[in-house]
Amino acid sequence: MKKKILYGLLILLVVIQFIRPTKNQSNDISANDISKHYAVPTDVRESLKVACADCHSNNTVYPWYSKVQPVAWWLQHHVNEGKEHLNFSDFASYSPKKANHKLKELIESQEEGWMPLDSYLWIHKNAVLNPSQKEAIINWAKSTQKQIQAANPGVDFTSKK
Repeated sequence: MKKKILYGLLILLVVIQFIRPTKNQSNDISANDISKHYAVPTDVRESLKVACADCHSNNTVYPWYSKVQPVAWWLQHHVNEGKEHLNFSDFASYSPKKANHKLKELIESQEEGWMPLDSYLWIHKNAVLNPSQKEAIINWAKSTQKQIQAANPGVDFTSKK
């Protein structure tokens, strides 16, 4: 009986290897990419690329273990969830108020240290941001917020609605 269960689990593990999620990869920078609408300094762009882009853009760099199910499903769910919260590739499609709010959350994430997630940093040691990298992201985000607010004088950026 135990052998049948073990064989069944082995067969199931092999079968699920053929059920793969769609990869979050694009060949081009989208027209709504934040870098096409706002100046992103090179140092900030590099920090965002190594620490944020895998989950917050339309171009994830997948590690080798993403080819193993069910790990790939978990990773894809994580990427989809990250993009729901903030997607730099679609940033220009956000309303001014939403864009401003997303930048506010980005600032908070760096000031409070809750991004990148610890679970991401366990494997991606190069994504650990030092204080000067975090400060550069914060300063850039604040500057970009000012640009958004100046370009949209009729929008109430203080209300929650």
